[in-house]
Amino acid sequence: MPKSMGRVLLLLAALFALASCNRPYNVSAGSEPRQMPSGNVSIHGPVLSYADVVDHVAPAVVTIHASRRVRAPQQFPFFDDPFFRNFFGGGVPRSRGGQTEVQQALGSGVIVRADGDILTNHHVIDGAEDIKVDLSSRSTYSAKVVGSDPASDLAVLKISAGGLPVLQLGDSDKVRVGDVCLAVGNPLGVGESVTAGIISAKGRSTDTVGGGSFQDFLQTDAPINQGNSGGALVNTRGELIGINSQILSSNGGNIGIGFAIPSNMARTVMNQLISKGKVQRGMLGIGIQPVTREIASGLGLKQVRGVVVNSVNPGGPADRAGVKLDDVIVQLNGKEVNDANNLRNEIAGFTPGTQVTLGIVRDGRPLDVRVTLGELTPQTARADQEQGGDSQGTSKLGISVSALTPDRASQLGLRRGTTGVLIDQVDPDGPAAQAGIQAGDVIQEVNRQPVRTPADVRDALAKSGGRTPVLLINRGGQTIFVPVPLE
Repeated sequence: MPKSMGRVLLLLAALFALASCNRPYNVSAGSEPRQMPSGNVSIHGPVLSYADVVDHVAPAVVTIHASRRVRAPQQFPFFDDPFFRNFFGGGVPRSRGGQTEVQQALGSGVIVRADGDILTNHHVIDGAEDIKVDLSSRSTYSAKVVGSDPASDLAVLKISAGGLPVLQLGDSDKVRVGDVCLAVGNPLGVGESVTAGIISAKGRSTDTVGGGSFQDFLQTDAPINQGNSGGALVNTRGELIGINSQILSSNGGNIGIGFAIPSNMARTVMNQLISKGKVQRGMLGIGIQPVTREIASGLGLKQVRGVVVNSVNPGGPADRAGVKLDDVIVQLNGKEVNDANNLRNEIAGFTPGTQVTLGIVRDGRPLDVRVTLGELTPQTARADQEQGGDSQGTSKLGISVSALTPDRASQLGLRRGTTGVLIDQVDPDGPAAQAGIQAGDVIQEVNRQPVRTPADVRDALAKSGGRTPVLLINRGGQTIFVPVPLE
């Protein structure tokens, strides 16, 4: 071969190799990521289409129409007032307040069993008297409620059909922030639609303290709108990783912050609703809150970790096992605990009667406490939440306090035997007001020191030194630790 020809072939080979290195790397859904040369980071090349995933998922997502009767608003409510009827001589129309009207609700659902079990949101079918389910095949079925659980906002419906397409529930614990996801449902009644986004965060809760619901949302920016509730959030393998439930919005429309109930929570609730018609949850019988830097300092803790026990239900499972006020829970069955909402959900996921081990720090010493869980019911949930002299000032906090009398405790709705110091007035510009403390609150502890008189409060504050005082506040029967920075 002539040398010139050899040089040409070598040049062409080099150009081909260079072009190959710069060529986009395409992967289809479910393929393995390409490893970077370092071996430390793996990336996906651009995915050109999710059509195969949608083809698999869409037939198992349904549209739900729920009808309920509600009382019609009164058109002329004042006409029922005798004064107006006498003034006008009775010649006025009667109010329509006793009439009812039909209200329609639109949502989505996911077929989870081929014999007709459908998973959706509780709020989609709450109070419904008639439920219709539209399949992607354009067939429509009447549905009955197998079971519904307001605390998790999940419900299971049943239609009389067989051989239906189903979605496999994935493992939501393996979902990572940044994973691509697809939301499938019927937003605003326009018909089944698919949107794409990523998992923006995990472990989200939109509930307030003591709200009574169980939330551990996956957050996504995949567009979700009204009508998507109860629909599917899936990964790129076509597995169900969440049930779309809520959006955060200032105008009622999508702004890129949506929430889905994780599939692992949905699986637990669904199985109990199908087998028992209701959900049983474990209960410790305590109130908890996260340990902040200020609380750790006020309680003399060496590390900012775990959750602190701010109330113990007398006679409850934790009380019988020896758990005490001010204990800091740092482990559950050997697993680290750092989030109060997560611990609450973990305990609720156990069957009543299950024995769990709490890793606790008490007075700086670690110890294990074994607790046999009770059953969380509306009554026990309420029990968990309910737990004289001249007014004297404590200018350091910006409050005026007095001894709590039994009569005043009763007026405030506190349990019999509640002790502490009543806050009579709060300086709106003082440290206590800035921390959220209100008149009518009861101080039960200052830096872990029980207080019964205004003098006790002043003495405990004097012993604080340079530490931020941490008050155990009882408000309406619910207790919470409140750090009050003085600077």
